[in-house]
Amino acid sequence: MSDAPTLDYERRFRRSGARLLAGIDEVGRGALAGPVSVGIAVVDLQRQKLLADVRDSKLLKVADRERLVPVVRDWSVASAVGHASANEIDELGIIGALRLAGNRAWCAVLAAGVRPEVVLLDGSHNWLSPDLQPSLFDEAPADPGCDAPVHTLVKADMQCLSVAAASILAKVERDRMMSELHIEYPGYGWDENKGYGTAAHKEALRAAGPTPYHRVSWQLL
Repeated sequence: MSDAPTLDYERRFRRSGARLLAGIDEVGRGALAGPVSVGIAVVDLQRQKLLADVRDSKLLKVADRERLVPVVRDWSVASAVGHASANEIDELGIIGALRLAGNRAWCAVLAAGVRPEVVLLDGSHNWLSPDLQPSLFDEAPADPGCDAPVHTLVKADMQCLSVAAASILAKVERDRMMSELHIEYPGYGWDENKGYGTAAHKEALRAAGPTPYHRVSWQLL
C-alpha cells in the first residue's frame, strides 16, 4: 500500500488563520455514462487527528472503500457528495458540470451549519469557484456557491488526507449510483465499468446505441 496521506499540507493554512478546510475531489470526469460526482470532507486544522487506512480511492479495494465511508463521515466535521447528470454535462460541458456538482456538495455542507474557510482541490485547475451564470443551477440555492479561497494541488488525493477522504465518499456514492443504473440498462456492464469506456461498454454502444444516461455530446465511439 502507498504511503498514508497526512494533514501536513493542510495544516500550512493555519498560518493564514484558517481553521476549517474543505478537501475536495471528483470522480467520473472521464466516463462515457453517468454523473460526475464531487466529494467534500471538512477538517478542523486545530483538532483533527490522522485517520488510518484512508488512501486515494483508486488505490483501495471496493470492500475497503465501502468500509471506510462511515469512518470518514464520523471523522469529518462535515461531508457531502454532489452530482451533475449526463444531461447537465451535455448542457454545460464537463467543467460547468464539475462546478455544478461541487457547489451542490458545498451547499449541503453549508446546510449542515459548517462554513469552510479554505478549500484544497485536487488537480491544477480551479473548476469549483462559481461562474456567475445562474443557469449553472437547476434549482435556486440558498448560497451562490463556494466563496472560500480555493487552492489546487496536483495529486492532492495521494498526499492530503482531507482530499483522499473526499475521494472515497465520491467514488463509493457514484459507484452505487452506477450499479443501480445497471439494473435499468444491464447490457452496458455498468456494475463493472461504472460508465467508463471499456471495450465491452463500447461494443454495447455499437449494438444498442446510447441510453439517457450517456453523455451524448461526447465522442462515445
